Amino acid sequence: MALIGKVGIIGVAVACGLLAAGLTRCGGQEAVSDGGEIQQSLRLRALLSKEPVLPDGFSGRARAAWRSPLTTASQACRAVLDAATGHPPTRALEGHAAVSFQGNVLGELAAVGMAVYAGGEAEGHLEELGRALDSCPKLRGADPASGTRLRLSELALPRLGDEVVSRQLRGRLNGYPYALDLVLVRQGDRLVSLVHTGIGTVDARRTVELAKAFAGVAR
Repeated sequence: MALIGKVGIIGVAVACGLLAAGLTRCGGQEAVSDGGEIQQSLRLRALLSKEPVLPDGFSGRARAAWRSPLTTASQACRAVLDAATGHPPTRALEGHAAVSFQGNVLGELAAVGMAVYAGGEAEGHLEELGRALDSCPKLRGADPASGTRLRLSELALPRLGDEVVSRQLRGRLNGYPYALDLVLVRQGDRLVSLVHTGIGTVDARRTVELAKAFAGVAR
């Protein structure tokens, strides 16, 4: 019994280590991902790290998953941003991964998450995330004096994948000018979440190039 207990603890430690890398989930005293999901997640991370042809000025070296600075956003707003941080919707999830890439403009970052779903659930999740965006016209900090206020508006993109949802956020984060482009693309049973962010502004043309690159990886 002692040996079984130790093995279980080791299993949880391994699963939570993958969570830190944006690969899987853990909770309580048990891992919720089986070996198949972990293998799928590792394959997705390899795809995101090695396959995309990024726009000029982006580092080709994949970094750890993005950590959203918008932690005080409403639940609906956070649900959309979480997908790019390695925490996609979990219903029927078969595997997921998230990485980020540094840009050459001050504060520029591209964060991408990819998730694979069973039973056609990718389509349902995209619809739910789209509705969440519709209910999130602006982001504010919990403290009105924090200087965080971002407004969402439409972001025009060409057709990507089977379906695409996109928004741009412009305003201030802790008092500083801040910009974020958000793109959600469904390609079959895969859901790609892209965040392109920077201080002051981001180039929407580079957002389009990034979205095309990662949508192509999802095929």
